[in-house]
Amino acid sequence: MRRKRHRQWPFSHVRVIPLGRCPFDSATIVKAAYLRFLAVFWVTLIVFGVCSVQAAEQSQPIPAPPELPAKAFILIDANSGRVLAERNADQRLEPASLTKIMTAYVIFHEMARDKVKLGDMVTVSEKAWKTEGSRMFAQVGAQISVENLLKGMIVQSGNDASVALAEHVAGDESVFAQMMNQNAERLGMTNTHYKNSMGLPDPEHYTSARDLATLSRALIKEFPEHYDWHAIKEFEFNGIKQVNRNRLLWTDPTVDGIKTGHTKTAGYCLVTSAVRDGMRLLAVVLGTASDKARSQANQALLNYGYRFYETKLMFNAGEPVTQSRIYKGDIKELPIGFLDDFFATYPRGQYANLKASMETGDLFVAPMQQGDKAGSVKISLNDEVIAQRDMVALQPVGEGGFFRRAFDQVLLWFK
Repeated sequence: MRRKRHRQWPFSHVRVIPLGRCPFDSATIVKAAYLRFLAVFWVTLIVFGVCSVQAAEQSQPIPAPPELPAKAFILIDANSGRVLAERNADQRLEPASLTKIMTAYVIFHEMARDKVKLGDMVTVSEKAWKTEGSRMFAQVGAQISVENLLKGMIVQSGNDASVALAEHVAGDESVFAQMMNQNAERLGMTNTHYKNSMGLPDPEHYTSARDLATLSRALIKEFPEHYDWHAIKEFEFNGIKQVNRNRLLWTDPTVDGIKTGHTKTAGYCLVTSAVRDGMRLLAVVLGTASDKARSQANQALLNYGYRFYETKLMFNAGEPVTQSRIYKGDIKELPIGFLDDFFATYPRGQYANLKASMETGDLFVAPMQQGDKAGSVKISLNDEVIAQRDMVALQPVGEGGFFRRAFDQVLLWFK
């Protein structure tokens, strides 16, 4: 006969025994039942308490961003692009030496096109030598490499270095400013216009916190090999050593850039980026009253972002998310996905509650080019879309042979 198993409760010393076999008296049975009741009661209470705490944590709203003594600020995740905090982010303000972020971007772009090389020697003009403001102390007529001028501009914030580089790349600083504006337009910086390469005040020289975040994100993504220079703490040229004015490079080991700026009318400004546990944040603060205030404001924004948010890679670049039938092509299944990694930023601890939804085109007919739109993916949290990206064809599809095209045409008639 099959032996009946006893039911085991959470505590091993409490066991239900069939009364017909019970060798104990009634007092023992009552005591066992009481112990069983206590065990079930406490286990239920503990489980209910843990679930209640977890539910409370999941439903607790994220606190508002810190109040900062600045004209404008913005905090974004560099990988996903999600804005985590902002105030007056589209207001047009003086960028001061934050202008040099674009100057560096344009030069890096020209280097990528092989128009400029780090070893190129640049002759310092009288205009560059006479430029007022911060400088690397380049002497008129001196021959200085592009690499040293870039470091003098990035680390020492040298206005003389900025002008010398602009003249080397474009022949004249005003022409270089046109190149800056062209790149700003290409990047979608709708509240930005440049008149010079170094950031001295001009009524037609302005930008916004959001545009600076857009530019900085592009700089990091497109030129990582040169972005590292923004973390250099000090640079010596012509026997003069100067330190990077970004205080956070010295106080926060996760910070690796980007640039400070200051004029009397612009106030103290700072664009900062940091990486903690693989999550990169960008903070832009414009128009504070002191060097210390801009550093504290940037640090507060970074701490806020890392405390309450996290970022995760949702889909890898180049890996198919799905496949769809393509007609009249040299292949039958079109691989669909993303050409760049797809990240999502969400409140910390909420990954399990994210939901992804996908839409693809109803009908694909060859030819198609790699990068052609083929659908979209939305990431939602509590019915709120927190990330959305278009999916694209991951490879080009040419036209198939005569019989493939003819056969698929018949199929299309019935679609």
